[in-house]
Amino acid sequence: MTKTNKVELLAPAGSYEKMLTAFHFGADAVYLAGKQFGLRAFADNFTDQQIAQATQYAHSINKKVYVTLNIFASEADFAQLGDYLKVLEKAQVDAVLVSDLGVFDFVKTHSHLNIHVSTQANTTNKYAVNMWHKMGAERVVLAREVPLAEIAAIKQFVPQCSIECFVHGAMCISYSGRCLMSNYLTNRNSNRGECVQACRWKWEVKECSRDDDSAMPVMEDEHGTYIFNSKDMNMLRHIDKLMDAGIDSFKIEGRMKSAFYVATVVNAYRRAIDAYYKGKSAFDKCLTELTNELNKASHRCYTTGFYFDEDVERQYYTSSKAIEESKFIAVVLDWKDGVATIEQRNKFVDGDTLEILSVGDSFNKQFVAHNILDSVGNSVQVCTKVQQVLTLPCPYPVQKGDILRFCQNEQE
Repeated sequence: MTKTNKVELLAPAGSYEKMLTAFHFGADAVYLAGKQFGLRAFADNFTDQQIAQATQYAHSINKKVYVTLNIFASEADFAQLGDYLKVLEKAQVDAVLVSDLGVFDFVKTHSHLNIHVSTQANTTNKYAVNMWHKMGAERVVLAREVPLAEIAAIKQFVPQCSIECFVHGAMCISYSGRCLMSNYLTNRNSNRGECVQACRWKWEVKECSRDDDSAMPVMEDEHGTYIFNSKDMNMLRHIDKLMDAGIDSFKIEGRMKSAFYVATVVNAYRRAIDAYYKGKSAFDKCLTELTNELNKASHRCYTTGFYFDEDVERQYYTSSKAIEESKFIAVVLDWKDGVATIEQRNKFVDGDTLEILSVGDSFNKQFVAHNILDSVGNSVQVCTKVQQVLTLPCPYPVQKGDILRFCQNEQE
């Protein structure tokens, strides 16, 4: 299948800063939540005013904003939903993400907003996609369980419906993210954005249908006991196959992740997508560098999930702790005449080797930090004050919004 329109790169925006970061590093659109109705209740999220500001800014640079309304609603939710839809319409958001059929109907009858069907609706076949589209959905976010071959068949069956799929980030152990484990163990409702991620804990499971004396433990083997802990998805090496399947939007998971995570992952996928459109040679050439780049973001071991019909290990049995191969040092505020003005985020010292995360040609260039000065010109040898504004010589051109980090070998 040949795509006539360039695929959309869709990034998470758990806060206003992360939205700006996502756009700076090449996202075509972001998805975010207000203070209610979204499935990430513990992200910073957006006030009504911030949603309007975010959408205005996005449209000014020809980008899009999608707002999540993907809780499974109870009766009480609908009392506030109508007023919230008016806020979103006034802000001119580009679409809302919905999983609940009642919310879907309410949005249709109480607004003119475009509707995207959330992955929480666990849409897994072409007939379901077709039905959602007939009911008025502009886009369907397919369940992570759908194999790539079936995605291609779905797109061929309903070519007029936009198809969105996750390509990178954390995966839920439960079916399309629909889980009650958090509810049972902590009284935090995962289907209303309050998931405690109990699946990441260390577990020992026993079969307890017999009396205590004869209870037979069901234990993990030598790999450990993180039996519900999924690896993270990473489909960067398979972008060409995703394109061929006809997917319209590549979605990155991570509204609870850091701005540094958003920058690193969005930058890698932006570069890979752009290389794909330049041709196979350009795409193949960039894969090694960009694969290594994704290892610099906080992550668990990677998997391709359920995209391919293959016998792969999707669980990470060793630990639920994320792997971190790089550290966010500072965000660039300005660069002029070989001197960078930065806002510090983590400790670094004079003599450290720093690496540039940039949208420009200075990407992955390294230099040694020296002659560090504070805002009044005092020399700083050990930089420990978070958000302190500093200047230092940087031999490579950088832009506002670029990032400085510890390079991998510096950490080792």
